Amino acid sequence: MLDLFSIFSKGGIVLWCFQSTSDIFSPSVNALIRNVILQERSGNNTFNHNALSLQYKLDNEFELVFVVAYQRILQLSYVDKFLNDIHLEFRDKYKNELQIGRHSMDFDFKTTFDKVLKQCESWAKSQAKIPKQMRTFEDSQKSKKTVASMIERKGEEKSKKSVKIVENKSIPNGKAEESPEGDEDVIAANRAKLAQKLAAKSKKETKKSPKSPKASQERVKKPRVWELGGGSRDLPSLDFSSDKDAYEHVEVATDTQLLGQMAGAIRDLEVDSESSSDEEIEQTQTSPKKSAGMFSIFKGLVGSKALSEETMRPVLDKMRDHLIGKNVAADIANKLCDSVATKLDGKVLGTFDSVARTVKATLTEALVQILSPKRRVDILRDCLHAKQQGRPYVMAFCGVNGVGKSTNLAKICFWLIENNLSVLIAACDTFRAGAVEQLRTHVRRLDALHPGAVHLYEKGYGKDAAGIAMEAIKYAADSKIDVVLIDTAGRMQDNEPLMRALAKLIKVNEPDLVLFVGEALVGNEAVDQLVKFNQALADHSSSSNPHVIDGIVLTKFDTIDDKVGAAISMTYITGQPIVFVGTGQTYTDLKALNANAVVHALMK
Repeated sequence: MLDLFSIFSKGGIVLWCFQSTSDIFSPSVNALIRNVILQERSGNNTFNHNALSLQYKLDNEFELVFVVAYQRILQLSYVDKFLNDIHLEFRDKYKNELQIGRHSMDFDFKTTFDKVLKQCESWAKSQAKIPKQMRTFEDSQKSKKTVASMIERKGEEKSKKSVKIVENKSIPNGKAEESPEGDEDVIAANRAKLAQKLAAKSKKETKKSPKSPKASQERVKKPRVWELGGGSRDLPSLDFSSDKDAYEHVEVATDTQLLGQMAGAIRDLEVDSESSSDEEIEQTQTSPKKSAGMFSIFKGLVGSKALSEETMRPVLDKMRDHLIGKNVAADIANKLCDSVATKLDGKVLGTFDSVARTVKATLTEALVQILSPKRRVDILRDCLHAKQQGRPYVMAFCGVNGVGKSTNLAKICFWLIENNLSVLIAACDTFRAGAVEQLRTHVRRLDALHPGAVHLYEKGYGKDAAGIAMEAIKYAADSKIDVVLIDTAGRMQDNEPLMRALAKLIKVNEPDLVLFVGEALVGNEAVDQLVKFNQALADHSSSSNPHVIDGIVLTKFDTIDDKVGAAISMTYITGQPIVFVGTGQTYTDLKALNANAVVHALMK
């Protein structure tokens, strides 16, 4: 029932392989290596690719990987046991050869493999025949409740402490229960107290003088008029929606200092963080007991201690709490720590190495690997390539409300026109009031810096966003404009009609790059946003190969100090790179992500 079983080293040498069918399984195994093992996502030992399910086990002592592949439709309960047993059998049989690194020898493992597989299949059948017994009443928690614990007595506190005291105390003999006459006396006394309170309250109300109707009519709340705020008389002069010409003729102060600062590639992000020592993490591992004896000094010099999950658990728990405190989503922090535990399980510590330093170094490498782009991201080169083909390069921006899509779109536009590219901004946010006017303001300011390099394509409000984007792309192609930036309306990830409209815009116009704009302030919400945006774009697209999110724009990075965990959460979910980072209010506050700087701030 197993389609494939393979043992290979982390260097890529296949030691032994079994294949029951003539199908080609190398794409699935390569996808497992590329998407799980190399990206430090080995916390979960199951990976699905096409119609196959792949389960794997890592041997960190000998740097081996054991992989089993079978059809996803099958429910094989013995795969975990089979991987553990076959792993032990292979280690025990070829331990001496593996220690000296003889990976190219001929491993005669077929007989042992068939034997272990047959034993595991028999074990699974025997487990299936054993009926599951229902839990008896004595084993349930309800049986532990006594009658005394469920009786509420008057005058006792309704707390767990007082209930336990009541259960432990025995009722003395000869003590009679409270008589009904005593209950009636208590009720009568309570009624008398209530009547006294009501009488006192009514006396206080009679002392207050009634309000005259004239005073209530004269006292009307009026709007406050600020000294420098103008007033209602200035509202018509502030409405520019009807008169575009008057709006466009407003003078704009040109900041010539911005010119030339964004030419070329975007500069890397620099994160300032206070340096701190690893004393807290080291304290979780070091023991307060002092070693006795002369030979105990040399015990730490020999790298013979193999790491296990029990020895790493205190350090991993400390690391997980540290990541969550740095704004990493809790689920992502757990997966990262589980991945580190799987990677280091069974690894022998070297000389002078401690568990805390080893775990921290491994986690640091994993975080850098996650933040490093898996593919080339060179927007300037792609824009020039599209220009050579005689078409505009199209970028679409999407995200939830209020994350700064229009502001960072203007920053990216400034970077593009600084590199001698003409830009057309498509105002496809036809829902939010003031969205078009905001883009007009940006276009006027950018046009003042680079006259004739930036244009705005707008059709007002209440129109179809996909149609406006299509018309804008056609206009850019006819006008020989190099780049089209599509600004979309902000939408929550749970709003199905708006997500369906976004999927339609992307399906109809087929942009070259779809950027998700997210703010660095979010924690666990980043997981929900990205997962549902990606899922909605895939579900609502009629294409067999839907266009999902290609990259991320991380905004408001200047507001989080060293709590940079949102970058890890967003990149871990989609596997897509963070292309731009917004760090301020001016057009030059646009940076490229520096993985080492972000991880350095995260681990401090």
